[in-house]
Amino acid sequence: MRCKPFWTAVTMTLASLATAAHAAPDAAATVVALDIEYQAAVERNDSATMARILDDDFMLVTGTGKRFSKADLISEARSGDTVYETQRASERSAKAWGDTAVVTALLHAKGKAAGMAFEYRVWYSDTYVRFADGWRYVFGQSSLPLPQTR
Repeated sequence: MRCKPFWTAVTMTLASLATAAHAAPDAAATVVALDIEYQAAVERNDSATMARILDDDFMLVTGTGKRFSKADLISEARSGDTVYETQRASERSAKAWGDTAVVTALLHAKGKAAGMAFEYRVWYSDTYVRFADGWRYVFGQSSLPLPQTR
């Protein structure tokens, strides 16, 4: 019975791998819910919810290469210069790998910025990381606006 500790360790390792594999869908679902909450907060200019979800080191890179920090997005929301009629994502999917997850979706935004009407669709990928106190949105990247044929 000298092999018992070895087989116990193997069994525990396999069990923990199986648990990790099953945890990924739960993590993906959690992050999808958080991404939906974030997009709704942007639509309402809800800077408090945005601040809670965005990591302090957050960075957004647009299709043109323009970069925005957490402070930039919070400031824009507080200013009220942008009023959204809609800020909704569709075709959303998510994949989680341990403490990192990526949500990809097609975003339709419509409203007014500085009094000028806008409407566009972009694909985005949002990266979330699980910290000790929960998931936070750490990095986003969007495509150039898609042609208006959709």
